[in-house]
Amino acid sequence: MAITIRKMIKKDMSTVQDIAITTWHATYTGIIPRDIQDDFLKKAYSHHMMKQRLKQPYFFVAEYNGDVVGFAQFTVPDKHGMTELAAIYLYPEYQGKGIGSAFLEKGIEYLEHANEIQLNVEKDNDKGRRFYEAKGFVVIDEYEEDFAGHILNTIRMSLKI
Repeated sequence: MAITIRKMIKKDMSTVQDIAITTWHATYTGIIPRDIQDDFLKKAYSHHMMKQRLKQPYFFVAEYNGDVVGFAQFTVPDKHGMTELAAIYLYPEYQGKGIGSAFLEKGIEYLEHANEIQLNVEKDNDKGRRFYEAKGFVVIDEYEEDFAGHILNTIRMSLKI
């Protein structure tokens, strides 16, 4: 198994869009109505937004045996050293192969001035929650949020690094 984590380049953009759509549908079916998912994905992963993401310093893709199979995005650390894991998505068939862990390791390596990673995860996203808990993230907040008219139960988690 050859996993390579690298910064996203222009030719990865359409694959990243496909990963986002495939992963959202696999993860959020039964949690977020499909039309709300599709509206969000159309905006968040439009060509314009992908060009913006390409400029982000901590937007990584994972290659598994030469194929791009996932992506992760960290924010620039704030003045207190906190970064946010804004996204980590893998094609479902590549989950559980160590790629998510490799993303966290690469993020920590690149974000040398960060001392904490925070993230939001939907409470009903059991697989995601279990992954973050296994990596040492702890719950720091829980709240309801209005996501395009649909109420989500969101958990805020933190990992000190």
